[in-house]
Amino acid sequence: MRDVYAGVAKRVSRWCGRPSTFLLAAGVIVAWIVTGPVFGFSDTWQLVINTGTTIVTFLMVFLIQNTQNRDTAAIQLKLDELIRATQGAHNALMDLEELEERQIEAFRARYERLALEARGRLERGETDTDTPEA
Repeated sequence: MRDVYAGVAKRVSRWCGRPSTFLLAAGVIVAWIVTGPVFGFSDTWQLVINTGTTIVTFLMVFLIQNTQNRDTAAIQLKLDELIRATQGAHNALMDLEELEERQIEAFRARYERLALEARGRLERGETDTDTPEA
């Protein structure tokens, strides 16, 4: 069932991101404006657009979050593969997003210290990597 939902969400998010969908939404707004004089710019006329836009906004929040979660998961997997495949990289960083905040802060402090040391080496005219320059 989850796969069905993910497939539907993926198709809907692609459809919502198309220029034609934007034009459709703009057309609905224009049609609403044009019908204003017909309905005497009544409270009901205003309520229709307010309700419609609220519902669409509510649903789009969840759609956008789903899309961002999927994209983030894909990026994490790609980064994990780069770490795994890079000689000398620390494989312990592959699931960094799963760690507790204090553990992440410990890694951050370590890498900030390494960056500071590397800048010091650059200021002394040394290289800041272990990779030979081309």
